[in-house]
Amino acid sequence: MWHEHDPEPKVRISEKWEPVFAGDHAQTRAHRLLSGMMNYSDASIGASTIAPFLSLEGVRKTYPGVVALDGFSMEVRPGEVIGLVGENGAGKSTLMKILGGVTTPDTGTITVDGVAHDGLTVEASIGSGIAFVHQELNLFENLDVAANIFFGREPLRAGPLKLVDRARLRALAAPLLKRVGANFSTDTPVSALSLAQQQMVEIAKALSIEARLVILDEPTSSLPLAETDKLLDVIKALKAEGISVIFISHRLHEVERVADRVVVLRDGMLAGTLPKSAINHDQMVKLMIGRMLKEREKAAESARPPGTVALSAKAIRTNAYPDRPVDLGVRHGEILGLAGLVGSGRTELARVLFGIEKSLGGALQLDGKDLVLGSAADAVANGIFLVPEDRKLTGILLDLSIAQNISLPNLPAHARRSLVSVRAEAATAEKQKSNLGIKAPSVATRTGTLSGGNQQKVVLAKWLAMNPKVMILDEPTRGIDIGAKAEIYGLMRALADAGVGVLMISSDMEEVIGVSDRIAVMHEGQISGILDKEQFSQENVLLLAVGKQPK
Repeated sequence: MWHEHDPEPKVRISEKWEPVFAGDHAQTRAHRLLSGMMNYSDASIGASTIAPFLSLEGVRKTYPGVVALDGFSMEVRPGEVIGLVGENGAGKSTLMKILGGVTTPDTGTITVDGVAHDGLTVEASIGSGIAFVHQELNLFENLDVAANIFFGREPLRAGPLKLVDRARLRALAAPLLKRVGANFSTDTPVSALSLAQQQMVEIAKALSIEARLVILDEPTSSLPLAETDKLLDVIKALKAEGISVIFISHRLHEVERVADRVVVLRDGMLAGTLPKSAINHDQMVKLMIGRMLKEREKAAESARPPGTVALSAKAIRTNAYPDRPVDLGVRHGEILGLAGLVGSGRTELARVLFGIEKSLGGALQLDGKDLVLGSAADAVANGIFLVPEDRKLTGILLDLSIAQNISLPNLPAHARRSLVSVRAEAATAEKQKSNLGIKAPSVATRTGTLSGGNQQKVVLAKWLAMNPKVMILDEPTRGIDIGAKAEIYGLMRALADAGVGVLMISSDMEEVIGVSDRIAVMHEGQISGILDKEQFSQENVLLLAVGKQPK
């Protein structure tokens, strides 16, 4: 979509394409083009029988010292769900920038409806019907749903006064919300929505610009299982309407559920393509990293039985659920998984255990001795460390070097006469860089330039340098590729084997079941049950998460 005063896009997607303005949404362009045609969700129709409307051929993009994409080719057909997978640094982000018109390839062609181009502009990408839903959602929380969907394209009234026509705005937004299966109204403030609901708003926004291809970048990374299922249903609905989807995710079981075809990137090149019949976890991993991966299974094999209780919470009450006391014990030498639905109180409990928030009641014990935490500094002094849910916001300082981040919690140990020794910082950091396999040119590298997996290793490194007794990890592998996940799992197991009590909060069901020694499940602020290994199943975790007893 574009405004009347905007220049005409450089790409024409078909002879039937015409400018669509904010007031022309009663029947979407996708519906007009598909009127009387096939239903693309029909499993009997092979994807190869439908001509691609978008293709890339021999696309190459280099940056100083780095080949981001090297001769990459792919096709997109109407109504097709393509799973795009690859480790961090494989070239996925560069590919998305090229499709979005943000970056121009050095060589290669992009063909839209039979017309070849050296590259797309942002305007041409939008005009071609390409829309993005990014991992970091781009919504205004102080506005309602309808205003977000049509921000900058609002229908106006009152002539020269150019007042927003609120009634028309809501009328335009309502059918878009219905198409994505939203259960909230157009005048709902975005601040009142869950993450999954906000992503529905982003998808509705994409539909409002007549998208033919919706690119979802890690859309489920912050979602629990129930809300993930809703989003995957939305993807199926888009497919049924003939809208193509590129689904980028590190959660390979979700890719397996929704993809008609999987495209695998490795080191900027096309590592392979898997048809529907060949899509499975092991084959995707093999193409992504060039080998089969069994580290998660190895990580789940404890080398020693758990010991005594390291950290004990008795009748702890949090600000989120002041009337719901929590009892929980983390043992030395175990990985205790903490599962539950969004809003169940897991993160709030972690903040109390780390001293960020004060408990409204109850008591804590560390190795059988009473523990009073007035601040996070008290927790650190007692060997209790937290790897937070949002590493970029609260886990590391992106503008500081690796060495500076690692030494930051323990500056006195790296200081002489109250002056921090750069040499001492570097020595500690070099040791942790080697132990954890942090991939960076040097410990002087700015942390913000690292991949998500290596940033997470830096967060771990700063605590491992201080000999933890209890390590709390909140969503430790969110946004991390499969290879880095395996390394994080290995580090967690090594901590447990060394006698550290590990509490892992995770919304990834496969991760909780595959890595934990025991699983505690929260429901509305309380521990609804604890599962031992022989009781592990998705069904049992979900039953406890909704307040029912496992089978």
